[in-house]
Amino acid sequence: MKKKRSKTNRSKRFSFPEDEKRLPWLSMILDAYHIVDRGISASIESEKKKGRKLACAKGCSSCCATHKDIPLYPLELQGLIWFVTEKFSGPDRELLKNRLESFKRDRACPFLIKNACSVHPVRPMACRQFNVFDIPCKENEDPFHTRRHDVMDPVKRYVDQAFFIMLPYHGIDKESDRIKYIEAGEMHNMVRELHGCNWRALAEKMNRKQ
Repeated sequence: MKKKRSKTNRSKRFSFPEDEKRLPWLSMILDAYHIVDRGISASIESEKKKGRKLACAKGCSSCCATHKDIPLYPLELQGLIWFVTEKFSGPDRELLKNRLESFKRDRACPFLIKNACSVHPVRPMACRQFNVFDIPCKENEDPFHTRRHDVMDPVKRYVDQAFFIMLPYHGIDKESDRIKYIEAGEMHNMVRELHGCNWRALAEKMNRKQ
């Protein structure tokens, strides 16, 4: 796995050259995530110039534990399945498989292992965009509801660009059609809730890939 650093931005684009040759859709989702990450980085820098400090830091998994309505798009789901079955190895693979097998939707994110995101390179856009400023979250707090002013606004312009990159996966190739599809909000009709997916089936795929 390689990371490509943008010259104009601190965000990185994860790269899996051999897999991307084999799976054309993989470059779509990695490019889309890189676009979103660039938008997030720009938004954070803008807030810092206003004197604000990012409260999110390595080791904090509050939103992973408390959020139960995380939107997930079809190509994002495909990316998660690929990463877990083909790139996940070592002792944590068995831990993750057990979590997926026993997962219930009222629990913390199934990919949360040892208080860290085990699928960080391919985590959904919703997770990437949820950033909190100034004050770290209290235990079981969802700051979107308790102090919305401290939660970063979605980077819509960048998300729309990401959708534009992703749409050929759904057979929408023509540029004008993709623009219309995004402007009409049709992408949101495809969304699923992460906690509502059949993660036990993914655990079974992990068994077959061993």
